Amino acid sequence: MPSHLSADRPAAPPPGRGPVDALISQTRRLKGEVDAVRRDTPADPADPRERWRRALYDLALHQLDDLDGHLAQLRDDPLPVPGPAPAPDDALLSRVGSAEWDLLTDEVRWSGELYRILGRDPATGPLTLDELPSLVFEEDRPALTAMVTDCLVDARPIDGEFRVVRPDDGVRTVHMMGEPVLGADGSTTSMWAVLRDVSELRRYRRAVSETRDSLRRRRHAAARTEHRLAVELQEAVLPTWHGPLRLPQAGPGTLDLAAAHLPPSAHARIGGDWYDALELPDGTTVLGAGELTGHGVGAASGMAMLLGAVRGMAMTGTAPGPLLTCLNRLLDTTAQPALGSAVCLRYRPETRSLLWAQAGHPAPLLFRGGTGWALDAPDGVLLGATPGASYGQAEVTLEAGDVLLLHTDKPVPDHTGATAVHRLLALAPRFAAARTAQDCVRAVVEECGARERDDTACVLVARVAP
Repeated sequence: MPSHLSADRPAAPPPGRGPVDALISQTRRLKGEVDAVRRDTPADPADPRERWRRALYDLALHQLDDLDGHLAQLRDDPLPVPGPAPAPDDALLSRVGSAEWDLLTDEVRWSGELYRILGRDPATGPLTLDELPSLVFEEDRPALTAMVTDCLVDARPIDGEFRVVRPDDGVRTVHMMGEPVLGADGSTTSMWAVLRDVSELRRYRRAVSETRDSLRRRRHAAARTEHRLAVELQEAVLPTWHGPLRLPQAGPGTLDLAAAHLPPSAHARIGGDWYDALELPDGTTVLGAGELTGHGVGAASGMAMLLGAVRGMAMTGTAPGPLLTCLNRLLDTTAQPALGSAVCLRYRPETRSLLWAQAGHPAPLLFRGGTGWALDAPDGVLLGATPGASYGQAEVTLEAGDVLLLHTDKPVPDHTGATAVHRLLALAPRFAAARTAQDCVRAVVEECGARERDDTACVLVARVAP
């Protein structure tokens, strides 16, 4: 508790005019600079962010006005005696008033500013502590009474706010700070207080809070709209099937296909992950998976462009390596450069041969006879990372009953890289017992899709029919 004033100790002399005048000059110079910046700020009432900035500037100017007024009173050391009310345009000095209640002589002294703050005519004289609550808003009277009682009885400092009802301009908010003055025997002999009209300050703070809340609501609404658009775009572009699908539909070496899109948690943004399976006119099947950096509508629209390019070039018979080379050029020349990864495979059912290439993407996982491993990856950098990059190809022959798993990054929540691959390879016994590709996808979803995830993931399973 701060030390209380002593009745037999003389008051400290007011500070010298020179240092206070210097502070006043600095305050007014800063106020002018803030006002200049405020005037140069665009005023667009329809923009919540601009309204919020404007309200902050107004609040800063109001507080600098108050500081200017407080320093002027400190320099002039006004005596707390009644006087004529300040002129209406004297806004600075009219916001702070002082009072002292002498408990020994029942004398009450108010400054002229306090009469204006409380909306009273100086001719009527000051109010006693018992009469003061009559000016206060009814709901605030118990709090004021408790503050005064604690000060007088327990020598606690006063620091609180209450509302007063003024006959001229309605309800005003007043902040009161004060301390008891103790006599030689430790009892309270008087109480002094400084009262400040903080109505405008509270109004500015409410304006700042309201504009901030409005801006937050706008941002949340925009985020929800972007999320909805990204989801709709992703659903429109990704294959409508999830399984089962057979490509080609008849003949030896047919692939039994199934896929799953593992969405992020509700609070996470949609990524640019994709997968695809396409039967070509020559009877071969193209499989692919990949992702694009970024989130939201931008990533979803970029993914749509990339997937369209993959399908178009695959239909022309472009091999996996040259296809990725073309995708790299495409990303390198887009208006909004981005990085991406992809894996592209071409499967010939008559020979069960698989030709594939990758661009900075996890290698496909091959499961055979209850065990699994990652295919040895040919050279290939991320799409959009190196202009003019070329992409190598690798070839492997599959067997009847083999299961091929393609996935994008982070298929297993909270696991990346080798750890995630190890978790997927551990599914080999379940894949061996599965009768369809859909059973394999179901095993992946049970292992990886039930928990909260912070990003999108896709899995594509191809099982070579016996």
